[in-house]
Amino acid sequence: MKHDDMKHSRRSKSSNKKGLAKRISLLIASIVVVLLVVLSVAGYHYIHSSLQPLDAQSSKKVEVKIPVGSSNRQIGEILEKKNIIKNGMVFDYYAKYKKLGNFKAGYYELKPSMTLHQIALELQKGGLLDQKGVVLVREGENISHIADTIQKNTKFTRKEFLSLMNNKKFLDKLKDKYPELLTSAMDAKNSRYKLEGYLYPATYNTQNGHMSLEKLVEKMVAKTNEEMKPYFGQISKSKYSVQETMTLASLVEREYGTPKDRGKIAGVFENRLAKDMPIQSDVAIHYALNNDNETVTYKDLQVDSPYNLYTNKGLGPGPFNNPSVASVKAVLNPVDKDKGYLYFVANIKSKKVYFSKSYAQHEKLVKDLQKDNGYEN
Repeated sequence: MKHDDMKHSRRSKSSNKKGLAKRISLLIASIVVVLLVVLSVAGYHYIHSSLQPLDAQSSKKVEVKIPVGSSNRQIGEILEKKNIIKNGMVFDYYAKYKKLGNFKAGYYELKPSMTLHQIALELQKGGLLDQKGVVLVREGENISHIADTIQKNTKFTRKEFLSLMNNKKFLDKLKDKYPELLTSAMDAKNSRYKLEGYLYPATYNTQNGHMSLEKLVEKMVAKTNEEMKPYFGQISKSKYSVQETMTLASLVEREYGTPKDRGKIAGVFENRLAKDMPIQSDVAIHYALNNDNETVTYKDLQVDSPYNLYTNKGLGPGPFNNPSVASVKAVLNPVDKDKGYLYFVANIKSKKVYFSKSYAQHEKLVKDLQKDNGYEN
């Protein structure tokens, strides 16, 4: 091949490569543009869809708890988890874009059929906390606490409510209707109230006072039965009755710590029971004394009561309060039980809970925390 021909060939090949590279670049650019358009359209439709009700046809009411200090993002996450809205992040952006804020803590009854704007307006009004005709049972409250709320927010008196708690005819009717839930509770000896532990923490509307006291209490029991249904099978296979499960759950509910500590605390109680050690819970002492004091004295520990779990081994007659299903799940699925923890102590400032296997380790932790001016065990 002549020299000029070779040069022409190289130029031709170079030109072909450039042309191919250009076509590939254009193809890639076209694909990117198409993808961006597709993503933009998909994103628009997704956001537009997320702004719409999750289920416009639904008449279902869902109870939602908004904790004090929740941010818009945290509220969005709660609403998404409760299946009220499609996307919590979109709720956060929507609230910021529309400059919606001042959302109030409390308990709400919201529907999947509500728009984001309707939900935001409800959250600005405030939850069902102290409205007349509305009874809020909080996690860890006992029947005495509920009696106070009944008297404050309904036409019924504390005395009427407590009298109903000991009405055998009423209790037998509930047992017949919810045997799986209540049989072991009704068979328990020396319990203060047969329904302690079975009035589920939730918000109950008495329909502007038209609901009877019996119907109100039955709604609370029915709610407990509904929440507990998924766990009856597991409980029947365990070594505990429903009454014993609810008793342990009530202790876990009120012990100091964060939600993630529930399982570990349940494990400690399990280990102590397995070793025939008294549980030694201050929660039980407060219930035995029927008080809400922040501290327990050495004299308090000697109170003569079947609910005193310092002087009595085992679980006592029954629940000490009305626990959430989260505490029930912790009892059924204890965490780190195999590590042999027998003690725990909490820093009341940081809310961090420390676990130990021996009393010597526990005492050292207590002394260290006392130096930090804040502990609870």
